[in-house]
Amino acid sequence: MTENASSIDVVNPFASRFMRTRRAGPFAIVIFGATGDLTARKLVPALFNLYLDGFLPEPFSIVGFARRDWTSESFRNAMSKALDEFSRQGSPDEATKSKFLSHLKYVRGEFDQPEGFERLAATVRKNAIDQQRPLNLLFYLATPPSAFETITRNLNSVNLVSRQADDDNWTRVIVEKPFGHSLESTWQLNGTLHAAFREEQVYRIDHYLGKETVQNILVFRLGNSIFEPLWNRRYIDSIQITVAESIGIGNRAGYFDTAGMLRDMVQSHMMQVFTLIAMEPPAAFDPVAIRDEKAKVLRAVRLPDAEQLGDHVVRAQYTSGLVGGEEAPAYLQEPDVPSESETESYVALRLAVDNWRWSGVPFYLRTGKRLPKRVTDVAIVFKTPPHYIFDQSGCSDLAPNVLRLRIQPHEGISLSLGAKVPGQAVEITPVRMEFDYDTSFGQSSPEAYERLILDAITGDATLFARADEVEQAWRLIDHIRRHWHTLPLEQYAAGSWGPNGAEALVAREDRQWVRL
Repeated sequence: MTENASSIDVVNPFASRFMRTRRAGPFAIVIFGATGDLTARKLVPALFNLYLDGFLPEPFSIVGFARRDWTSESFRNAMSKALDEFSRQGSPDEATKSKFLSHLKYVRGEFDQPEGFERLAATVRKNAIDQQRPLNLLFYLATPPSAFETITRNLNSVNLVSRQADDDNWTRVIVEKPFGHSLESTWQLNGTLHAAFREEQVYRIDHYLGKETVQNILVFRLGNSIFEPLWNRRYIDSIQITVAESIGIGNRAGYFDTAGMLRDMVQSHMMQVFTLIAMEPPAAFDPVAIRDEKAKVLRAVRLPDAEQLGDHVVRAQYTSGLVGGEEAPAYLQEPDVPSESETESYVALRLAVDNWRWSGVPFYLRTGKRLPKRVTDVAIVFKTPPHYIFDQSGCSDLAPNVLRLRIQPHEGISLSLGAKVPGQAVEITPVRMEFDYDTSFGQSSPEAYERLILDAITGDATLFARADEVEQAWRLIDHIRRHWHTLPLEQYAAGSWGPNGAEALVAREDRQWVRL
């Protein structure tokens, strides 16, 4: 038997077992805001890829709801073009695509007018009868949060929301970030959702948690006996989480200038990655146990004293510079940005977790726009040995072991080790052991939305944020913003790795940022 054949024999049985347990049952998904970019670029292509991979068996229905004067035919035509452009697997034969598109329907309506919801109710009920399936409904609110209350109230008015915990007739709702803009607004938003849905029915989606490397954090930590015993203050010196973007704010000034990086990126994506790295092992690998531990970590984060906030937080804004060899304008020169804006395009934080596992271990987070490249990276920096036996050979300054989890753009894991350079002298240099998803598995990873939408359809909430998680994250963000005005707004050139204050943040404890 050839090596390739052996590889196939090992992989395929697992894949088929996974597929059997993960396939969706009969359902209908209703997308509010169906004519927007998110639907065309992410949602419908994700559903199409799940269909091609066999995860969406018949019968199912996809219903778009929006104010635009479209018909079901025009909706299908628009989504057909979107599949050609945005589907991960490309467009297969026309017969397969046409069969998928036949499941799409469109209902025109305003969010604040009951007539559209009456048409929607009639459509989804008729589909369920025609397809002889239960009225299992997944609502996707691809809309601004300001529309949530109106939509949920009108869904209730036409009896499309069931609060019953019934696997045969279920109702769930997916909401997109931002999950509020402060702790108080999050309370209000959660109250709006809970007026119609139980918390167990609410799926707050953050596409970062659908990335393979993020999902693999817990498996890597808890499924490998060589790392699990080391994942604590005895062996880890510090942990760095970097989310770097090379782009500016584009045409998002209206939103970004009111949010900034702290609320746009730290509160959501970075807090989710941080909790998976820092959480305690759950009692079971199920949604409740995992999300319990994530919430505990956020409650254990120490709020820095207002007087010492400058030792823990850096904020900055980019000036003009070169990014990728091209001139980039300063933040204040971006379209529609007010000339006096003090919105931060860069944030660096030092977080402390007050629990037994992480006492004394700093977590450094940094994120910014107009940095040299796009990369999301977690670096676990291990402590150096307490005594070097190589001092007499002139090798006293050894680099620490660093475990790197690359989340994007090239997903993988690497570990740096010290190794002797060949020759008569004792010279030690760092070398890396690397694992890359694409080359190791021979296939590209599914898009994040594919995994997350399938999870919502099958009722797995593990990778979705729970209300208390979101509220605890906002507790930290609000505390920082309450004293935001006491911090200087530093500057950094576009194309650099950030302001001097970020370097000083880690140098204060005789550390430095891991090179990316």
